[in-house]
Amino acid sequence: MTNPSQRPGSSPALFNWLATRSAGALLHPTSLPNDQGVGVLDGAVDQWLAFLSAAGIRYWQMCPLGPTGYGDSPYQCFSAFAGNPYLIDLRALVMAGLLTDADLEPLHALPRDHVDYGGLYAAKWPVLFHAHQSFKACQGSVQPYGDFSAFRAEHAPWLDAYSLFMALKDRCNGQPWQTWPEEIRFFYRAKTSALAGEVADRAEAYAFTQYLFFGQWRLVRAKARALGIELIGDAPIFAALDSADAWAHPELFQLDQKTGRPLSVAGVPPDYFSADGQLWGNPLYDWRAHTTASYAWWLDRLRSNFAFCDIVRIDHFRAFDTYWSIPAEAKTARTGEWKKGPGLAFFHAVKTALPGARLIAEDLGELTPDVRILRDATGLPGMAILQFAFGGGSDNSYLPHHLRANSVIYPGTHDNDTSLGWYRTATEKTRDHVRRYFRVGGAEAGWDFIRAAYASVSRIAIVPLQDYLSLDSRARFNVPGQPAGNWQWRFAPAQLDKLHRESAPYLAALAALYDRSGP
Repeated sequence: MTNPSQRPGSSPALFNWLATRSAGALLHPTSLPNDQGVGVLDGAVDQWLAFLSAAGIRYWQMCPLGPTGYGDSPYQCFSAFAGNPYLIDLRALVMAGLLTDADLEPLHALPRDHVDYGGLYAAKWPVLFHAHQSFKACQGSVQPYGDFSAFRAEHAPWLDAYSLFMALKDRCNGQPWQTWPEEIRFFYRAKTSALAGEVADRAEAYAFTQYLFFGQWRLVRAKARALGIELIGDAPIFAALDSADAWAHPELFQLDQKTGRPLSVAGVPPDYFSADGQLWGNPLYDWRAHTTASYAWWLDRLRSNFAFCDIVRIDHFRAFDTYWSIPAEAKTARTGEWKKGPGLAFFHAVKTALPGARLIAEDLGELTPDVRILRDATGLPGMAILQFAFGGGSDNSYLPHHLRANSVIYPGTHDNDTSLGWYRTATEKTRDHVRRYFRVGGAEAGWDFIRAAYASVSRIAIVPLQDYLSLDSRARFNVPGQPAGNWQWRFAPAQLDKLHRESAPYLAALAALYDRSGP
């Protein structure tokens, strides 16, 4: 049988993993409800997984799970390998004897309807550090997630740099590492400096938070696996500038090797989301150095991603073909030039090292023919967004009649408005297009988009929880280019209870109707 992603006469695609139809839900764990100020890996995960199972939903997709930095974006993390300590369930540490109920009181004062990241930073880190001190006082008698020393040894290739980076960042009042004293400006110097010894206890505390996160996440994966639910993770293509990755491996980035300052930075030119483009500010890779090292850092990173999830979405796939290089001093992303990425050679290396890797290519936006050729040569499923399909002509590539089976369809993603919010704020021309295309009256536009995604030819249909809940723009998770106010949305337990009770049977029937029940 011919692979539908393969053109006649072309070479076989590298990856051919997406063979069955199924449904998924998009929800970042920080949005889970509880009384700890942010979603954590507690009983709310059990309730969420129970809903997915009852609704016939096979996949849980989330944003990157790394420790967030300035702006609280999961796409700007202090490490491409570490987990986010904010997600640690502190109640489990009370049960283990490392904390008391009184220790959690500052978290209870935080809002429950959204994440106050400033308040969370001030309240949670002291409790986590206190848990580490309790752990030390126990002299190893309380180790809730296995042997801590063994964990540190197993993850030392990235954990040593990350934990020291975070400890030194605290010592330097949170300043970016490019401004640190010269003796600690890079990891290779810092690890033998006097300051490394002075912050050793704080570094161990940061390593301990990773031990806690990895231990709790391991339980989440086991629960999901028991219900036949797989996890879809997200790997930002670029590392953050203020990260342990750039600090420990400056030779792999386009950085001044003396100061650590970027020579050029990442982003995208003007597009659907922003008239000035998007100036991300991430350092660009020195792909020649990565090639010389046989892509070792990237392969280690993907292995780490697959330790968290079953499938990994690679954000901004097109940068493997060409990436937008912006001068470091530029104020917007308008100024820049396209430069060549590593191309198919990178994916050959991934295939050799990780032959069973299941990846999704985030291929949204204006794609050149070369990017499409690269995507088809890899065989990776791309993405389609229904909100991008309407308001133009019948040749719009996101309209369902143009989609490919080897793809993942979304009404919208974390970067879009909710479908209901989008429809209500769209032009009348666009709304009319939606109504005529779906042959509906528009009274339940959110559900119209869900049904259209399920009915589409795309083998995976993923719907944000906000759309399942029929929420408006107030539930939007992120506005690209907006520097503050993002990533804060949370839902209430009653909302999920109602959805489970009233809509799970319908969603299971919808999955069966459109052959999305999965194997």
